Amino acid sequence: MHVPDGFIDVPVSVATGVVAAGAVAVSLRGARRELDERTAPLAGLVAAFIFAVQMLNFPVAAGTSGHLLGGALAAILVGPYTGVLCVSVVLLMQGILFADGGLTALGVNVTDMALVTTVVAYALFRALVKILPRTRRSVTVSSFVAALVSVPAAALAFTLIYALGGTTDIPLGDVLTAMVGVHVLIGIGEAAITALTVGAVIAVRPDLVHGARGLTAPLKLRVGGELVDAASASAPVSAPAPVRVGARSTRTVWVTGLVTAVVLAGFVSFYASASPDGLEKVAADQGIDRTAREHANADSPLADYGVKDVADPRISGGLAGVIGVGATVVAGSGIFWVVRRGRRQGGDGDGSGRTGSFAAGGNA
Repeated sequence: MHVPDGFIDVPVSVATGVVAAGAVAVSLRGARRELDERTAPLAGLVAAFIFAVQMLNFPVAAGTSGHLLGGALAAILVGPYTGVLCVSVVLLMQGILFADGGLTALGVNVTDMALVTTVVAYALFRALVKILPRTRRSVTVSSFVAALVSVPAAALAFTLIYALGGTTDIPLGDVLTAMVGVHVLIGIGEAAITALTVGAVIAVRPDLVHGARGLTAPLKLRVGGELVDAASASAPVSAPAPVRVGARSTRTVWVTGLVTAVVLAGFVSFYASASPDGLEKVAADQGIDRTAREHANADSPLADYGVKDVADPRISGGLAGVIGVGATVVAGSGIFWVVRRGRRQGGDGDGSGRTGSFAAGGNA
């Protein structure tokens, strides 16, 4: 759903740029409260993972494909404020390095793909986990529903922006019907990717999932060959001492996630659908793309996700994907390191990183 230059007029592009800048400023402050010594290094990884998965367009209808937007996934894994920043970093890298999404439309894209998806998804996610049973499965189910709804919400937001500043005279009803219709289908793919990813992280490190904080279940200890609740262990001397989940290293998760992102962007992306995504298809069908302008970085060495002068498309695309993952993880990690450092220096929170999770008791 990357909006190119020329779809939206200058006044509305400037206005959305102001909205996007405000959202990023608020998110930088909010992220100071969300990030701790465990999750700050992972926020850059989440951005890199979203970048990689966005390269995997999947078919959703005849001649149309979709890709992850990532707002729901980022918000649930690392928090809504940090989530806005994660997706914004991805959009910035894509616009500058890969000529994907117009530079004058960066405010539109951040507002639509980072702000709207994150806010809608996280608000719905929190509402669902409050009314569903307090279990890991509920978090995964809530992730699915929140991600599903966030995509047509972004399509609706684009339609509203287009209504205010569209540069072509197209009936608004036609744009709305086409955009929301195709993005409901894309939302199913978004929901599946989000739920699978959140579920996978919960299975190994639930303490790292921001959306799972505050949900508790007894810590299991192995006593006499059987798993029992820590609170019911009758022989505390012989039982192993509980280990604070928050004290565990995130290195394994970080390395695993980075390798996964590199494999997805460097190898699996070659098999992604070549069909236009939802916005591209609607723009072509409705005539919105008549006013599209060539990207300012169209001559970039990495434009269109390929390395210039590398003839083999598999190698060219794979190298571009790996470079993109590397650039995104470096940029994202640097930003979140600075944000986390600001929290320590500013005394915003105790910096202990202790949170409740449902891998251990509420005082994990």
